[in-house]
Amino acid sequence: MNSFLRRSPLLLTLLAVLFPSLAHAHVGVGHTSGLLHGFSHPVSGLDHICAMVAVGLWAAQRGGRAVWLVPLTFVSVMAVGGFLGMAGVTVPFVEEGIVVSVLVLGVLIAAAARLPLVASVIIVGLFAIFHGHAHGAEMPQTASGFAYGAGFMLATALLHAVGIFIALFISRMGQVRFVRFAGGAIALCGVYLCLA
Repeated sequence: MNSFLRRSPLLLTLLAVLFPSLAHAHVGVGHTSGLLHGFSHPVSGLDHICAMVAVGLWAAQRGGRAVWLVPLTFVSVMAVGGFLGMAGVTVPFVEEGIVVSVLVLGVLIAAAARLPLVASVIIVGLFAIFHGHAHGAEMPQTASGFAYGAGFMLATALLHAVGIFIALFISRMGQVRFVRFAGGAIALCGVYLCLA
């Protein structure tokens, strides 16, 4: 197990380099209606997977109320961003904000940053606006669009839960440094996304 955990950042980076099409989930709108499509969209791009898992990792790394409040904030504010996108409200630098979210969250995890809870919530809330807006702008303004939004929020919450589980599992094994390594791998993916 330790051997796998040591190689995980390298494997993630290698996958990103070998399959650049996985890097961005916003390269084409594709199917945007229905719960199933909404649920599958967050796992269709490296930017989403990294950011969503990173929120869970960082929340668990910080501990205390952050374990539930940071992910809850992300999902809630992401819904607001989604409604802004659906309403046609312009938010500048959405794609750049998404890429920066991967980079910054990775650095915060790698540095084991223990910011005040309010600062942590503000940071993830800001990033959530970008993630939500990108998908809200892609959703049709129909009932199926709302189903898509519900699917996207559910998948996001589950990816946060995966990050929390990984961090808690690794911590219980007494290998806390591997959470920081995972943050480093996420930050490297953020650098890759900046260059892609």
